[in-house]
Amino acid sequence: MPIHDMLYDQIVSYQAEKKSVILQNMSTHLIVTNKGKPAYASMIYQIVKKYLTTITSQSKRSPHVLRHSFATSLLDNGADLNAIKEILGHAGLVTTQVYTHNSAERLKLIYKQAHPKA
Repeated sequence: MPIHDMLYDQIVSYQAEKKSVILQNMSTHLIVTNKGKPAYASMIYQIVKKYLTTITSQSKRSPHVLRHSFATSLLDNGADLNAIKEILGHAGLVTTQVYTHNSAERLKLIYKQAHPKA
C-alpha cells in the first residue's frame, strides 16, 4: 500500500525503538503489546477510540469508523473505486460501492447548504 515518506520514516523509527525496548519475544508484527506480543483486536479498538475522542465529538469511535472515513475521503478526492476495493481488501466491488452512495449524499448536502437557490 502506498504511504507518505513521513509515515514511512515514523514506522522505521518505531520499529527501531521497538527493537531496543522489547528484546525478548520480539514479534514481526508492526503493532505489539508492551511485552512484544502481537496486538489484539480489543487493544486496537481501545487505542483508536482513545485518540478519536481527542479529535471528534462523533459518538461512534472505532477502527471501522476510521476505515470508513478513510475510504470515503479517498473516494471524495478522486481515488479509483477499484483501487479503494484493493486497499480495503473487499472481495467484490459491490461492497466498496457503498461509499459512492455516501459520497453522493454528502455532495447533495453540501450543495443544498452552499447553493443560494437550493
